[in-house]
Amino acid sequence: MENQFQQTFEKKNYTIEGLSKGEYEACVFKQCDLAQLDLSEYSFIDCEFYDCNLSLVKMGNTKWQHVSFENCRLQGLHFEYANPFLFEVHFKNCFLNLSSFYQRNMKKSQFKHCSLHEVDFSNANLSESNFEDCDLLHAQFDQTNLEKADFRTAYHFEINPQINRIKKAKFSKSSLAGLLTSFGIIID
Repeated sequence: MENQFQQTFEKKNYTIEGLSKGEYEACVFKQCDLAQLDLSEYSFIDCEFYDCNLSLVKMGNTKWQHVSFENCRLQGLHFEYANPFLFEVHFKNCFLNLSSFYQRNMKKSQFKHCSLHEVDFSNANLSESNFEDCDLLHAQFDQTNLEKADFRTAYHFEINPQINRIKKAKFSKSSLAGLLTSFGIIID
């Protein structure tokens, strides 16, 4: 098991050569393809991913501690299987469709300019999180803590206030329909 500290990995296709199992701390990954790899038991601490493909990565007990993703493809990831200890991830301009954050504690997470189609946020703690300019088409919110979350520029979401905690969450007037859909109200 390797330990990597403050390394930069650039333009690597790990789907062919594989990524050494180990702990990656303060590392930067640029234009790397890690799609469909089994990253179970790996650790990523204070790492940054730019223009990478991590779609369908397996993450049994993977540590994601203060990790940021920018311009990355992360389709179909099951973050609920990641190690929950100090779990912290942030996303900017990412494609996260069909991913799951079921039961994740993600207080103060940042989602900026992301596609979050059909993402499962059930039973997650997203309090004080920001969904800036995010497309939440068919995203699932069920028993989710959204207190003080910011949805003012998010769109295509449907959140049932009866089954989610939304106290002091922020919404724009134009997106209020996303809170009323579950009541069967017709808004013209």
